[in-house]
Amino acid sequence: MNPLAALYGAVARARNQLYDRGTLKVRKLEGRVISIGNIAVGGAGKTPFVIALGEFLRQRGVAFDVLSRGYKRTTRGVALVDPQGSPSEFGDEPLLIARRLAVPVIVGEDRYAAGVFAEQRFGPQLHLLDDGFQHRRLARDYDIVLVNATDAQDALLPAGRLREPLSSLRRADAVVLTNEATTNGLPITGQQVWRVSRGILAPKIDEPCFAFCGIARPENFFGELAAAGVKVVGRLQFRDHYPYYRHDETIHRLMEARQKTGAAAFVTTDKDAVNLGSYYSAMTPIHVVSVRMEIENAEAAADAIAARIAHRTAPA
Repeated sequence: MNPLAALYGAVARARNQLYDRGTLKVRKLEGRVISIGNIAVGGAGKTPFVIALGEFLRQRGVAFDVLSRGYKRTTRGVALVDPQGSPSEFGDEPLLIARRLAVPVIVGEDRYAAGVFAEQRFGPQLHLLDDGFQHRRLARDYDIVLVNATDAQDALLPAGRLREPLSSLRRADAVVLTNEATTNGLPITGQQVWRVSRGILAPKIDEPCFAFCGIARPENFFGELAAAGVKVVGRLQFRDHYPYYRHDETIHRLMEARQKTGAAAFVTTDKDAVNLGSYYSAMTPIHVVSVRMEIENAEAAADAIAARIAHRTAPA
């Protein structure tokens, strides 16, 4: 094993043991908390899953909010996301969630403080904790972890993409298999195992397009465009969470690339559309594709969550 990865794993295990033993204390909100996270860096589909779960809860008439760190924002502290705001204020993914779900989304480095803010403003309703598996300072009532097809064979940071050892999956209540993942090689010991289907919701596109994106696994997006029959005559990829709104030269580069390839329009993801900021209108014609997740047997998944939460909160 890579020495740095071994050191990283030892620190992660020690930290988890301190929480497991109660040496490091957790703080509990009045409302119930469902955490959605992953075990690897980027690309598991946490944001589409939060949106899918949120849409399902909303259909059931469940009131909820979303607590998020607000990754890559330039501000600090706790803030209620304004759906008309900018990714620099709130982060691209919280902004996308707020726009798609139309529920309160609160960002804050300290997710407990964000939850307290939410309860003071909206009452002690259900909280969805975005990217919360490693944020153990906040107590949760149900832990959902997304796993993709490569996680079981991956290595710990910095040699690979794993944030913590695979053995950490044992503390999850539900493991969600994405991107053709299977349970092979995973320490599944009685957890619920769910599967999601992932796809794109693309408008009807007839003209040749120039595709671009700044997401964790761009090859998935480009492959989904091809499968949907979109004629892509050129493409560019950027790092995850790429802030187009800060880079005039990137916009010029994209414009020139579209012209050189003979593309009639751009096509990109909804997350990238958020990160274009005020440049979005200058990029027309542009087609925005939403990444969609569907929870297989969602009713059974919701029943499992409700049963576990009820069990954990029942009087002794």
